[in-house]
Amino acid sequence: MKNILITGGAGFIGSHLVKFFVENYPKYNIINLDSLTYAGNLDNLKEIEHKSNYKFIQEDICNHIKIKEILKKEKINSIIHLAAESHVDRSITDPFSFAKTNVLGTLSLLEAAKNYWNSDFKNKLFYHVSTDEVYGSLGSEGLFTEKTAYDPHSPYSASKASSDHFVRAFHDTYNLPIVISNCSNNYGPNQYPEKLIPLFINNIINNIPIPIYGNGKNIRDWLYVEDHISAIDLIFHKAKIGETYNLGGNNEITNNQIANVLIEKLDQKLKRTKGESLNLIKYVEDRLGHDMRYAIDSSKIKSELNWFPKHNFENGIDKTIDWYIKNLT
Repeated sequence: MKNILITGGAGFIGSHLVKFFVENYPKYNIINLDSLTYAGNLDNLKEIEHKSNYKFIQEDICNHIKIKEILKKEKINSIIHLAAESHVDRSITDPFSFAKTNVLGTLSLLEAAKNYWNSDFKNKLFYHVSTDEVYGSLGSEGLFTEKTAYDPHSPYSASKASSDHFVRAFHDTYNLPIVISNCSNNYGPNQYPEKLIPLFINNIINNIPIPIYGNGKNIRDWLYVEDHISAIDLIFHKAKIGETYNLGGNNEITNNQIANVLIEKLDQKLKRTKGESLNLIKYVEDRLGHDMRYAIDSSKIKSELNWFPKHNFENGIDKTIDWYIKNLT
């Protein structure tokens, strides 16, 4: 019997993961631990909240005493750690909260797992879900690989880089069984509207200006959330201990292109005149330390675990838009 603690399970990616594991692995006990900050929403989990193999616990990962108690009480033998402060803009104005949650919170979990498992690491796993932003920024060419040197540029990415280092240090020092994945930007249903795609969709629906940083030419690689979940599933069950896997959608798109795609599709779906919402685009002062380009080389997970994303951007963005239209209008 696996008793899996999923941290941040009421958030965007976490809620999709919790639902997937609860529904697809009825013999796993899934314990969702979330502090329910502004981005956590239990409404994301309504359809599984009464399942016999699901339990929710509201707690802060920084509360080390409580975390130790939870691991012992629930007999946790695997941890999938997603809980994090994740919005770059917020990290610029409040870096302390990012260091606390992302660094000290991760350390709290690592130390609790190490002590509870007490060197009996057979069939145990600490899976740390991280970001491609730890690698810094790319020029017009090249891709991030698992060997790319860390070069974080924002307080958010610095906090995630630090947490990655702590996870690897616990493997190297204590032999804690760990895996790490570094993923590109996710999008899909249920995402909190501070992030770029749901923010743009919400603003277009409500005829509010769409703020685009700088000249809008910054490039990100986008991965549909369900494809991220399928990768986590494979890594959790089949990855080699101590390994890192980069996850990308092979969808490099500028912020300008995203705005134009969303405007075209939403104007059509909302039965507006073609291009009607183009006047909502508003260029604003660029974000401090704004990285120009991220792009992921996912060849390692493709060759070792046979993972391939099923959604291209066209397909994924249609599903995303339809969900927001249904839930926001």
